[in-house]
Parts: sequence; C-alpha cells; structure tokens
Amino acid sequence: MNVEFKINDFEGPLDLLLHLIKESKMDIMNIEIESITEQYMNYLDSQEKMNLEIASEYLVLASELIEIKSKMLLPREQNNDSVDEYEEDPREELVKRLLEYQTYKEITKVLHEKEAERSNYYTKSPENYSNYSDGEVEIKVDYEIDDLINALKSYLARKKDNKPLNTKVTVNEISVSSRRHDIRNILKEKKKINFFELFPIVSKEYIVATFLAVLEMAKSKELIIKQEENFGEIICEVIPKNE
Repeated sequence: MNVEFKINDFEGPLDLLLHLIKESKMDIMNIEIESITEQYMNYLDSQEKMNLEIASEYLVLASELIEIKSKMLLPREQNNDSVDEYEEDPREELVKRLLEYQTYKEITKVLHEKEAERSNYYTKSPENYSNYSDGEVEIKVDYEIDDLINALKSYLARKKDNKPLNTKVTVNEISVSSRRHDIRNILKEKKKINFFELFPIVSKEYIVATFLAVLEMAKSKELIIKQEENFGEIICEVIPKNE
C-alpha cells in the first residue's frame, strides 16, 4: 500500500525546499546552495528530534544538496583553449525540477478552485419521458413553449405604451384556478379564441395567473394551442372529445 508522507504541510522534499527558498527570498534561478542546504538539513534534524520518521525521499534530496554544495566548492579547471566553452552549473538540474514542481503546484491550486466553484452547480441527468406515458394517447402539438413565451413578451411590449402595469398589491388576489374556470367558460361558448383575448385586464397578477392557467390547461389536455406560421396568430382551442 502506498502511503503519502508529509512533514507538517509539505507534500514532499521539493515542496519543503521551495518553501525554504521563498522564505529566504532567494532567486530560484540563483539558489544560494550553501545556505539553503543548511536550512534544509536543520529542518530535517528538528523533525527527527520530535521523533517523526523522515521519509527516504527527503534524505535523497538532502544527499543531492550536499553533492551540489561540494561541486560548487571545488575549484574550476582553467583551460585557455576553451575560454568560451559553456560550463554546466551544478544547480541547473535542481532548478529545472523546482520550476516544474512550482508549475504543477500552481495548476493544482487552480484546479482546486475550479472544483470548489463547480460544486456550487447541480445538474440532473435527462429522463426518458416515455415512462410517464401509457402509450395510448398521442396529441400533436403545433407549438413550442418558447413560441408562447415570445408571444406573451410581444403582447406586453405593445400594451406597455398604452397602459402601465398595475403593480399595486391588492387584498383580493387572482388565483390560477379561478382563471382556469373563466377560460373553460369562454371556450364552452366560443370553442376557440385568440390567445391575446384572454388578457382583457392588464395587471401583473392577472397576466401571470392567466398565463399559468393556459399552460396548465394545455398540460392537462383541456385545450390545444395552435400557430399556423411563425409570428402568426396563436389560437387556444378546445380539444375535440374524439381526440
């Protein structure tokens, strides 16, 4: 079983080393290897005194730091024939690993933020609506809900210039059930009616109650809503009994 080892809040030796470099305000491209090695070893010693097991990977990096330190202390060979020849910095490989780790750490932070942000959204898998049908009745609908909503918006826009909406709160509220009752009576007499004729009163409560009543009646198959063409008249009609 793989167990992730942590010393305090550090995920690994590179995390600890990066922290020490930042705390010392060093340039990661020009690490003061002698100072940072001393800080790293002192930190590991302090953990050992607290009887904490030091993971082998921390000790491996400690040996690498000591090796780099020793290479930095060795005198460089002078060769007049190759003055311009590039000489590899012993810290180069360590700096490369630190930069890569720093990049991954920053990306991980962004991903955690995105994960936390995504947790605020809830989604629902699509359902098979055939489960809610007995398969015996099929009604052809000649409209979509967006068409009805757009028609209502168009109607309200035309009425707005003629008469402002009454937003005063009244004691006698208009219920959806009462509007359904009224619409039933209208359709019993006329059989079909223009959708906009169902709004003789221009008030917010009346319009909302009527609109919801029409939707509920269409859902319960008490009426059918037809529109012959785009932007054409919307007609509410009683569904024939044989349908």
